[in-house]
Amino acid sequence: MPHLLIAGKIHDDGIALLKAAKGVTYDYVTEISHDSYAPLIEKADGLVIRTQPLPADTIAKGSNLKIVSRHGVGYDAVDVPAINARGIPLAIIGDVNSRPVAEHAMMLMLALAKKVRAYDAATRVGPWGYRNSFEAIELHEKNLLVVGFGRIGRHVAKMASGFGMTIYAFDPFQSNEAIKQGGAEPISDLKAGLALADFVTVHVPMSGGQAVIGTEELACMKKSALIVNTARGGLIDEGALHQALKSGQIAGAGLDVFLEEPPPANHPLFASEKVILSPHSASLTAESAIRMAVMSVKNALDYFDAKLDPALVVNRDHLSDEARRHIKA
Repeated sequence: MPHLLIAGKIHDDGIALLKAAKGVTYDYVTEISHDSYAPLIEKADGLVIRTQPLPADTIAKGSNLKIVSRHGVGYDAVDVPAINARGIPLAIIGDVNSRPVAEHAMMLMLALAKKVRAYDAATRVGPWGYRNSFEAIELHEKNLLVVGFGRIGRHVAKMASGFGMTIYAFDPFQSNEAIKQGGAEPISDLKAGLALADFVTVHVPMSGGQAVIGTEELACMKKSALIVNTARGGLIDEGALHQALKSGQIAGAGLDVFLEEPPPANHPLFASEKVILSPHSASLTAESAIRMAVMSVKNALDYFDAKLDPALVVNRDHLSDEARRHIKA
């Protein structure tokens, strides 16, 4: 009889799936913190976890642990080498959040282009005459560079095409033909792509701890350019971005992700009127909450039913023989 630990509040539909599963028991900790779930890891056969850290010492305490299922697609907070050393599958939810993240990226681009912050303030407290500044710009016929052309990047390209944008994509892991099929013109040199872009949106899944866009890359951009990151904190060097905005090297930025989350209250970007921020919420829609909860619980249950989808296991090359027997052929 498998015993699951649900670490962090999930949608009720996910809990309903657990309740309906025969022969399954579970602990449910609604607080999203490491210390709230860690004391219960010792008796867990499977773990469904949100964004809390899952460090090596906690993994070691979970002597019965056989499956870790992420309530999302990222796994930066999981000590993957420790998971691999045990041969435990690390499952993600797959393509259930790419569209809302793409919508969020478009929202940030539109909000920056249409000067939403400034116009809202002018309407509430004045001056009403700020409307005559003609500072808002249009997306139509502007160049968009999509950095990272996976599922989310492709959704952005499709949405942006509806605004009449010219779309370019930089992704060294995608063929030129695949990029063209996704509706974009391939760019082989990032700096060259940044130089022609009016808008830049970043959708690189992982960076290995290195910024993809730093001081040198920002220096290539137009002074009128706007940049958005809804992928991972640190993909854009935050210090370099602050300096670029302060000096007028670029015109604005929209960030949903930060190197440190939550960011410190004195974060320098907080003081910039050229920035629009959101709390890593791009994928957190009412609809996606249901999909994430159901899929993350389903992955854990599927493991014990020996039908876990191998496409959703990110560490397939490191599984134990026992774990492999629980994955769908």
